[in-house]
Amino acid sequence: MTIEKCINAFGVDDVIFEEGSTGRELFVVLDGEVEIAKVSGTTRTTIVRLGKGEFFGEMAVIDGSARSATAIAAAPNTKVMRINHARFVYLVSQQPAFALMVMDALSKRLRASNAVTYRAAES
Repeated sequence: MTIEKCINAFGVDDVIFEEGSTGRELFVVLDGEVEIAKVSGTTRTTIVRLGKGEFFGEMAVIDGSARSATAIAAAPNTKVMRINHARFVYLVSQQPAFALMVMDALSKRLRASNAVTYRAAES
């Protein structure tokens, strides 16, 4: 498969994937911005905004679970590259730096999530 087939472009507010959907792909932001959000009816709560070089969807590519949030393009002509499960496993096995980058991001995101959860519990 050529790399071009793995690149998708989105306009502002285009949904890349929805919370609860399944998919064994990780996405890398090549251009633009992606908003990761919880959507409930008309209410949208932003978890994080990601820019060029950042990635999302790593939990589903690792464990095959349903998407935990919705990914929405937040800038015109946002481009993302899809990395499927097989390619992800290959990259992790061949590129230790890639595996460390994913683990580092997972760790930071878990710490941030824990901080929010514990702050809410203390209130």
